[in-house]
Amino acid sequence: MSITSRILIAIGALVLIAAYFVPVWSIYLIAPQYPEGLSMQIWLYKITGQVEIINGLNHYIGMKHINAEMFPEFTYLVYILGFFILFLLVIAITGKLRLLFVYLLLSVIGGVAALVDFYMWGYDYGHNLDDTAAIQVPGLSYQPPLIGHKKLLNFDAFSYPDAGGWIIVAVTGFLFVICFLEWRKQKKMNTMKLTTSKALATILLAGFTFLSGCKPKPEQIAFGKDNCAECKMTIVDPKFGAEIVTNKGKVYKFDDTHCIASFLDQRRIELSEINQTLFVLYDKPGEFVNVKAVEFVVSSQLKSPMGGNAAAFMTVQDAQKKSQEIDGSKTTNWPTLYNILVK
Repeated sequence: MSITSRILIAIGALVLIAAYFVPVWSIYLIAPQYPEGLSMQIWLYKITGQVEIINGLNHYIGMKHINAEMFPEFTYLVYILGFFILFLLVIAITGKLRLLFVYLLLSVIGGVAALVDFYMWGYDYGHNLDDTAAIQVPGLSYQPPLIGHKKLLNFDAFSYPDAGGWIIVAVTGFLFVICFLEWRKQKKMNTMKLTTSKALATILLAGFTFLSGCKPKPEQIAFGKDNCAECKMTIVDPKFGAEIVTNKGKVYKFDDTHCIASFLDQRRIELSEINQTLFVLYDKPGEFVNVKAVEFVVSSQLKSPMGGNAAAFMTVQDAQKKSQEIDGSKTTNWPTLYNILVK
């Protein structure tokens, strides 16, 4: 193979090292009471994310407790990836196209084996339920999707590669391109190395540009000008309000918690399209707090525009301090408030 291809193969081997430091696979669960979702990240050697919350929910339907011990693959996946990295470095040093063919064949076999193994785990996890569970639906199983989306009760479940998985897929796909170009070059005895290098660079740039993307950003609410996406009234009170930002950057603005709850309950947009859910801070008008951190004070004395009567605060301490000033008020989080508002 050409020097250029061998250098790129060596770079690909080094890029694979990053898979040790980021999750390889992700499972997301989204429901109206969890609009920004619950996530579980699978690494080569551990599990992270909101696993305990997911275990708490799954306990009621009899699913097993998720922990690292139920994945024996964690004991050897790091060594398998190390083998593939060393194999690529050998290919880069020797420059043998035949070895690259073998590597790609092993990669395909390994990828298929990993998907089969994940499917078998998901099948056992979703079908082998506790007979004494609090909630039982005869004939219903809860197997998560292998790849893509699946509806499980009132949850939308999503399963797809995380950063580490995309790194492995991108490097493998890149190696297929190199293999094809080198095979075609040898077949036609064509030495157009410069053209090949430019084509590969373009593919890499386009791939990394696509993967990096741009994070959607919220917009400040123009009080007295913007209209609520649900009730269509003009948003006027700077102490109340909310905002949803989609993955594509579209912004929906609301004048009250009651309106955003109704908007989510009627599924006016797919929950999987939501990138951020934000609420206007009661004590800092115009500023936002993310749904993951928000704490509400609920009282009829607050008199919000559409009767939600819930003020958002950045911390539990701030909310409790305000609640002490209002007789009969209470503090709560968004999932609980959502369930109250949509009844």
